[in-house]
Amino acid sequence: MAVRPAATVGTPGPRREEEAALLFERAHYRHDPRWLLPVTPRLCLACALELLPEPGVSVRVEPFLRKTWPIPDPAAGASRAPQPQAGLLASEGEPCPPGSAPERAEIWMPPNLTQPQGHAVPPSAFWLLPFAAPGSISWGFGLSSGSRHFSPRSPAGQARARRLLLIPFSCRGVNRRRDRLGSEGTGVTGYSRAELCNMPSMRGSLATLTLLGKLVDAIPALADELVMEHGNLMEQLLRGLVYPNEGIQASVCYIYGKLYSSPVAAEMLSGHFREKLFPLFLSILDGAQTKELQINCLGLLRQLLKYDLFVSMIMNKDGLGESAKNIEGSSGDTSLPLVLKKLLLSRDETLQVAGAHCIIAVLVHSPAKHAPAFIHADIPEFLFEHLSSSSEMLVWSSYNCLTLLAEEPLFFSKCHTVYGIEAVVRSLQGSLEMNNTELHKQGLLLFTEILTRQPEEIKLFTNSAMCRDAGRALQEAVSSPVLEVAAEAVKATSAFLRKDHQSAPPVQYGELRALLEAMLNRCAEFSQTLLNRRPLGHASSRDSEKAILQRGKFLLSTLEGFRSACRLAIEFQSEPSAQENPFTAPSAKKEDTLEAFSEFLLSACDSLCIPMVMRHLEQTTHPALMEVFLSILHSLFVIVPHMKEKFSKKLAASSFIRLTLELKARFCSGLSHPALNQVCSNFLYCMCLNLLSAPEKTGPPSEEELSAVSELLQHRLPQISSSSPESLAFLSDRQYMEGAARQRQYCILLLFYLAYIHEDRFVSEAELFEAVQSFLLSLQDQGERPPLVIFKASIYLLAICQDKDNTLRETMVSAVRKFLEGIPDLQLVYTHHPLLLRFFLLYPELMSRYGHHVLELWFSWEDSSCEELDDVTSAGQPALPTSLAVLFQLLRSIPSIMLILLDLIYSSPVDTAHKVLISLRTFLRRNEDIQVGGLIRGHFLLILQRLLVEHGASPSEASGNLPLLLSLLSLMQLRNVSEQELDSMAMKLLHQVSKLCGKCSPTDVDILQPSFNFLYWSLHQTTPSSQKRAAAVLLSSTGLMELLEKMLALTLAKADSPRTALLCSAWLLTASFSAQQHKDSLQVHQTLSVEMDQVLKALCFPKKKTALLSAAILCFLRTALRQSFSSALVALVPSGAQPLPAAEDTVLAPLRTSQVWSLVIGLQNLLVQKDPLLSQACVGCLEALLDYLDARSPDIALHVASQPWNRFLLFTLLDAGENSFLRPETLRLMTLFMRYRSSSVLSHEEVGDVLQGVALADLSTLSNTTLQALHGFFQQLQSMGHLADHSMAQTLQASLEGLPLSTSSSQPPLQDMLCLGGVVVSLSHIRN
Repeated sequence: MAVRPAATVGTPGPRREEEAALLFERAHYRHDPRWLLPVTPRLCLACALELLPEPGVSVRVEPFLRKTWPIPDPAAGASRAPQPQAGLLASEGEPCPPGSAPERAEIWMPPNLTQPQGHAVPPSAFWLLPFAAPGSISWGFGLSSGSRHFSPRSPAGQARARRLLLIPFSCRGVNRRRDRLGSEGTGVTGYSRAELCNMPSMRGSLATLTLLGKLVDAIPALADELVMEHGNLMEQLLRGLVYPNEGIQASVCYIYGKLYSSPVAAEMLSGHFREKLFPLFLSILDGAQTKELQINCLGLLRQLLKYDLFVSMIMNKDGLGESAKNIEGSSGDTSLPLVLKKLLLSRDETLQVAGAHCIIAVLVHSPAKHAPAFIHADIPEFLFEHLSSSSEMLVWSSYNCLTLLAEEPLFFSKCHTVYGIEAVVRSLQGSLEMNNTELHKQGLLLFTEILTRQPEEIKLFTNSAMCRDAGRALQEAVSSPVLEVAAEAVKATSAFLRKDHQSAPPVQYGELRALLEAMLNRCAEFSQTLLNRRPLGHASSRDSEKAILQRGKFLLSTLEGFRSACRLAIEFQSEPSAQENPFTAPSAKKEDTLEAFSEFLLSACDSLCIPMVMRHLEQTTHPALMEVFLSILHSLFVIVPHMKEKFSKKLAASSFIRLTLELKARFCSGLSHPALNQVCSNFLYCMCLNLLSAPEKTGPPSEEELSAVSELLQHRLPQISSSSPESLAFLSDRQYMEGAARQRQYCILLLFYLAYIHEDRFVSEAELFEAVQSFLLSLQDQGERPPLVIFKASIYLLAICQDKDNTLRETMVSAVRKFLEGIPDLQLVYTHHPLLLRFFLLYPELMSRYGHHVLELWFSWEDSSCEELDDVTSAGQPALPTSLAVLFQLLRSIPSIMLILLDLIYSSPVDTAHKVLISLRTFLRRNEDIQVGGLIRGHFLLILQRLLVEHGASPSEASGNLPLLLSLLSLMQLRNVSEQELDSMAMKLLHQVSKLCGKCSPTDVDILQPSFNFLYWSLHQTTPSSQKRAAAVLLSSTGLMELLEKMLALTLAKADSPRTALLCSAWLLTASFSAQQHKDSLQVHQTLSVEMDQVLKALCFPKKKTALLSAAILCFLRTALRQSFSSALVALVPSGAQPLPAAEDTVLAPLRTSQVWSLVIGLQNLLVQKDPLLSQACVGCLEALLDYLDARSPDIALHVASQPWNRFLLFTLLDAGENSFLRPETLRLMTLFMRYRSSSVLSHEEVGDVLQGVALADLSTLSNTTLQALHGFFQQLQSMGHLADHSMAQTLQASLEGLPLSTSSSQPPLQDMLCLGGVVVSLSHIRN
């Protein structure tokens, strides 16, 4: 034994010697020296036993060191020295097992032996709280030298003392030595019971009770023996319980606690508890003043609360006898909730925690049964207040209590949650700043329970500020790096997103959005973290499966939270006050609205939810997760109705039809997973209806069709749970199909159609092609006609799945045609796709009947434009769209399709006809090797003849597409670069077009412009003989001549109007007609009258952007001047009253001198504009004018050519750029001035400079037009003898002669016929 102060527990050395000396001083003088221990410290065993009754002295258990010694025999002589032994005998002759360290009992003596020792227990260890024992053990078992039962000098006394002192006082080693110690414990217990029974009063029982408690604690089996063999001990314990000494009461409670810790003893003592202990015990607990008694009472209570029987007795006072109610010291009004409430109100944290744990111990048995009593005692109110404590253990315990209380509806109906929600939120905010993960989880669990169970009619958050704080706390929690905490926070978020929780105005949509973003980002981060971790080794597969399962659980919780947000958005749609924040300023940007929140949900699902689920599906598929996920997608159709069609198309294009069908086939066969089957069916139902209601490539069905399809999908989708091969086999079955089975086929076919139309081809095209054929033949065999939507799907799938080398059998084509004949409008079953167009045009039986209509539908739906391909040279042709490539391939293989296209240009709506024209024009330009001119012209002639017969009086009212046909006719002519003989069909077309023009007015620009282009081309791009015939035909058209006269009269007034291009064509035609008539002396049926003054005014005062019109007028004037105004077709008439002609006017008649000078000035002004085409027309007109003047008055001609202004004009042209003197108009102008010997305009030195520049130029790079002008320039110089340097002249002449005009230029020859601004122009006509 050893005695030591508490301050030096466990400290060896001198302090222990001082303690031993103290004991000697106080008690040793009375004892025999043989009681001394033979080792250090040499304590006296008798002293130790006598000191046990001292207050504050307790038994301490400590293992021996490696060497142990037996207790000496007090009767042995002093000469007998103790011998060390190998082991310590626990009983007679029995050594301890080798290697074990038996325990020894020590005395723990606090520094002040007069003060009782307290038993403070840290709160965190309360679940393992041992029953505290009083601080002393009585010397009451006859161990003193004066006892009548024991003599220390006798052998029996020595053995009993040895055994008693070697009793282990802890559970360590009990299992190993229980059998050997049982008999010893039984003996001590018997003596203890006898001692208690023989005591007339409980005053001296404290040591005995304490030792008995220690014995039962060390030897648990003694508890059952005490109850079974020493029943009267219970009466003694009751005596101690009512004894007015809290130390004794604490010892009794300790013993009771140990007894009731044994299930067997507890069952045997149930009657004792019911009849005697219960009311007394509660009263003692209620009135306990010392912490020692309070702790031991709570320890006993904790043991009792393990059993449902005692919990029921304590809480309900069931079966209490009358004797129990009359026990001395008991209080019938005391109840456990009130007692525990008193503990919660105490300021002792340990008692508060212990009280909370007792509440938990009661509630775990049956919250519904026992929670009301605590709620009526207002326990929740104090628990909520404890949430603000700084003690983590107390807060954690309060969380647990409140979580169990939340299972009782009374907890909410008493509005405890409304009172305490602020404390919960603030506690959560504070706890999240700590590092206690268990505290975080328990707090979030409580918050989740409150949010989930709170009745809707009782609003939890009374203001938006508290709701905002709660959302921010959850946002912080879901962002926690600890997965378990984040998972609990996600569950709380799901419960938080309830309408009644968020209805406090204004709704914090911005906070909700931030919360959802944090939740989704946390889930995405967690998923990505696990994906980045690639475990290696043999355990990688198991770790990977565990990670996938963990990720799936977290993803499921996240999706459930997101689904709650979607449900919230749907519910708020019916709440006008929740549409937007009513406190937002009218001028402010309204972002915090339901609409913005709904669009955020759609965007978040698209960018986060769908990718996370798709990545998870690559590794595993969980039905519950997919059920939640598909329900989210289904709800988004309702949340964002204006985006449902677009969202459905994106989902379909992302293979969600395939995904859903695979889920149904895998999990929903038979009757398994009915909830998943229903969710999949609902999702497919809404998505299919959205796709059918707003199709991209076909017309929407009627209301009746949509209603029928809706009913079909609603009833048959839940029945489809087959795999794709099974569905194809079912679709191919040609056996007799009843109504339900046929509707299932319809449903399967519709799903395949919608998947294929959005490029989700998850079944073999060849197999689907055969299955659809079998399906249609089965319908034909049974005489059934499918709904229009189903037949539309069948035709589309046949067209898409048909291989290029595979064609339908004649029986199948015949069946398709029969089905089509029963359809009133092909548009009802048309789906826009180039392969469908190919399907109808590939088979003559279908093209002859439906080719026109299907092409019209195809162009009406076609959105690809070829306008950017129009007017593009073959060297820079961009790639064609796929749709046009298919059409062009068909046109090459089946040219007769062009006739249908011509009909479409004439009869279709203008937009459609314009698309056809552009497509056909592009095809003709890209395929010049295909000769289809005769085919097109013949068909166009028929159309034109029919139009003139039906609408002869006003052809402009016949069709708005006639200009498009005429423009195509002009295009066909422009394809022919070389001159061609006009055949009979061309002459007929010429006649019909001229006849058409004669019936139009000048306002019919759209018809006249392409018609004039056609007539102009017919006169210039043909052989001379054909020109004569064509001119004769056109001159015979009186109506055309009258129209031209009207058009020429509008030149000055309408020069800046949209008719400018038409006026250009009119002047060019008039010039062409006049030249051809004068050349061949053709008969004139109608004379054209032209006012010369008006013509000159148009030239002298041109409008902006009318260079081509001026060039056309100049062509007319040049022709008239060359004819000396003697044309039989064109007659110049005066403009109003004319002054008397002067003498020189007579010479120039019909021109006047003033008109000549006006024309010269006009030509000079036009030349200054430096427009190439206009400049050549001006030079040609000036040449004709000087020739006209030279023939009538050479002086006037020379005077005009020698004007000083001409020199300025010439140098303006020469200053136009590098080598500008090699431009054809400049060369021709210099040649003209040299011919009239205008040295004042161009000197000999300047001519030499020009020749030197020509000598240095690369003549091979010049165009034929430039070379012709250069030939003329040299010839003029040679004729005048201006080439002083004969060697240079010979060299230049040799260079020119070595370059024939046809091959002299390395540049490709320019096409003579061009379309400029919608006007067909012959460059040679303008130039010459």
